[in-house]
Amino acid sequence: MMLPGRISARAAARRRATRSRGGTGTTDLRSPRGRLLALVCSLAVFMVGLDSTALNVALPAMQHPLHTSVSGMQWVIDVYNLIVAALIVLAGSTADRVGRRRVFSFGLLLFGLGSALCGLAPTLEVLIGCRVVQALGGVMIAPVSLSVITHSFTEPEQRHRAIGMWSAAFGTGLAIGPVVGGALVSADGWRSIFWINVPIALCALLLTRLFVPDSHSTEARPADVLGQLWVVALLGSLTYAIIEAPHEGWGSTSILACLAIAAAALALFLTWEHRCPQPLVDLRFFRSVPFSGSVVISLAAFAALGGYLFVSTLYLQDVRGVSAFVAGLWMLPMPVMTVACAPVAGRLSGDHGSRRPLLLAGAAMSASGLLMAVCRAQDGALSLCLAYALFGAGIGLVDVPATALAVAGMPQARAGTASAITMAACRLGVVLGVAGFGAVLALGLPHGVLPGPDGPSPVASAFGSAEQPVWWLVTSCGALVALLGLCVTGRRARATAGRAVVGPDATLVKARSGS
Repeated sequence: MMLPGRISARAAARRRATRSRGGTGTTDLRSPRGRLLALVCSLAVFMVGLDSTALNVALPAMQHPLHTSVSGMQWVIDVYNLIVAALIVLAGSTADRVGRRRVFSFGLLLFGLGSALCGLAPTLEVLIGCRVVQALGGVMIAPVSLSVITHSFTEPEQRHRAIGMWSAAFGTGLAIGPVVGGALVSADGWRSIFWINVPIALCALLLTRLFVPDSHSTEARPADVLGQLWVVALLGSLTYAIIEAPHEGWGSTSILACLAIAAAALALFLTWEHRCPQPLVDLRFFRSVPFSGSVVISLAAFAALGGYLFVSTLYLQDVRGVSAFVAGLWMLPMPVMTVACAPVAGRLSGDHGSRRPLLLAGAAMSASGLLMAVCRAQDGALSLCLAYALFGAGIGLVDVPATALAVAGMPQARAGTASAITMAACRLGVVLGVAGFGAVLALGLPHGVLPGPDGPSPVASAFGSAEQPVWWLVTSCGALVALLGLCVTGRRARATAGRAVVGPDATLVKARSGS
C-alpha cells in the first residue's frame, strides 16, 4: 500500500532536483510531449510575428475611424516596440528567477487580454493604452519561449531542430501577416486583426499549462531596477520628441524638455551601469568591436525595416488606393524573401563568417532604396515587387550574422545576455525607424495629413515628394550595414572581443576569441 506513495515522493524529489538545476533535462523531441512543447513555443511566436506585419497593413483603415494623423499611427506601432525594447532583458532575467513557464503563461495571458482590449478600443488614446498591455505580454513571449526550448532540449541535435521550428514559426507569421491582415481588414474591419490573437493566445496558454515544464536558474542575476527606469525614461522621451517634433516644432518647450530628459537619462544610465555590481547592460561588452558593430548593424537594419513597412503601407492604400488585402499581396515578396534568406545567412555565416552575408545584406537593402528613390520603382508593378524582394532579402541576411557577431568571443554564461541586447537593439531600431522615417514623411505633407481613399489630389501628389527622403535614408542604412560588416569582421576587430569581460571570465573570453 505504501509503494505508490514512495514512487510519487521519489518522482517529486527528482522533479525538484531537476528544477533546481534550471531545466527538465528529459524532454525528447521525438516524443509526443516533446513535440507538443516545441509546438506551444512555436505557436506563441507565430502569433507575435503575425500581429507585427498584419498591423502595418491595417494602419490606413484605422486612420479615418480614429481621426488620427501620421503621428497617431506611429504611436500605435512604436508604443509596442518601445516597451519590448526597454524590457526584453528584464523579462529574460525575471523568467530565470521566478520560473520560465510562469512568466511565459503570464505573457500569453497579457497578450491575449491586450489584443481583446485593442479590438474594443473606441479612440486612438485607448488603443495606444491597450497596446501597452499587449506589449507587456509580448515582451515575455519571444525571449522566454526560446529560453524554454533551450533549457528543455538538452541534446544539441534536438535543441537545434526545436529552435529551427521556433524560428520557422516566427518567420511564417511574419510572411503571411500582410495577406492575413489584409484579408481580415477587408472582410471585417481593422479590429479583427486583434481579435484573431485571442483564440491563439488562449490555446497556447492551455497547452502551456499541460505540456510545458517549469524551470528556473539558480544563478539568476538580480534585477537592475534603477537602470531599467533610466532606459524607459531615455527611450520614451526620445521617441516622443522624434514623433511629435514635426507638429510641435523642434524649438517647442515640450520637445526641448523631452530631449533634455533623454540626455539626462542617458548620462545617469551610463554612470549607474558603470558602478552597479549587477548591471542591466554590462558596458564592458562594448569594448568588443564585433559586439558594438552588431548593435549598430541591428539598429540600422531594423530602423530601415520599420520605416520601410510604415511608408509602404501608407503609399499602397492611401496613394494607390488599393484595398488592405491587395496591399498585403503587394508586400508579400518582402517577408517571403526574409524567410527564404535566413537559412542562407546561417550557412554563409557558418562556412565563411559574418562578413559575406552582411555585405550582401547591405547591398540588397541599398539597392532596394535606390530603386525607390532614383528609379521610381513605385510606378511599375515588376519594379515595385523587385524592390520589396531585395529589401526582404537584406533583412533575411542580416539577423543571423549580427547575432553571431554579438556572441563572438563571449563566455557561455554571458552569450545569452549579449544576444538579448541585440534583440533589444532590433526592437529599438524599429521604434526609431517608424518615429524618424515617419517624421521625415510628415514634414513633406500638408499639416501631416494623409490622403484618404477619396482624399484631395494635392495631398496625394505631395506624398510622392515627401517619401523621397525616406528612400535615401533606407539606402544609407543599407550602406552602413555593408560598411560595418566590412570593418568589424576583420582580424583586429575580432581580437578586441577579449576585452568584453574582465574578471573571472576573462581567460575564457580570450581563449574563445583566439580560436
